[in-house]
Amino acid sequence: MSKFYQTGEKTTDVWLTPPDLVGKLGKFDLDPCSPNNLPWKLADKFYSLENGEDGLALPWVGRTWVNPPYSCWVKFLEKLSNHNNGIALIFGRTETRGFFDFVWDRADSVLFIKRRIKFIKSDFSGSGSSTAPSVLIAYGKNNTEALGKCGIEGKLVKLK
Repeated sequence: MSKFYQTGEKTTDVWLTPPDLVGKLGKFDLDPCSPNNLPWKLADKFYSLENGEDGLALPWVGRTWVNPPYSCWVKFLEKLSNHNNGIALIFGRTETRGFFDFVWDRADSVLFIKRRIKFIKSDFSGSGSSTAPSVLIAYGKNNTEALGKCGIEGKLVKLK
């Protein structure tokens, strides 16, 4: 079992993605939801609310990585679906309106991750597991190919 999987404990709205998980997905040009002091690089460019940069209001260019604050994930999925070039990591709550509006009807594919992800705590004091299953959502055919080749254990469902 990979080191970034584990089962259930509660945490906050900010879930820092393990860098080795994102590294399996290839190079990203933009991370619009990054904390300012992230000690690892998930994309060439990032936007951070801590720097006064609103990732929803600023332009997105290139292949985009999105691990949104889970309290406003729908707005980020809407923008990513319109941008149509990137991968998002969200809870696998497939019954929600946001999932129907911006995943089922717009995404190219979804990778249902086999185990719960072990995220890094926002204060970097350790790790905590998600309280629900996670999915990777691809927008753009190149990102479906990346999910197919990434080696992350789970089930890839092509929607287009």
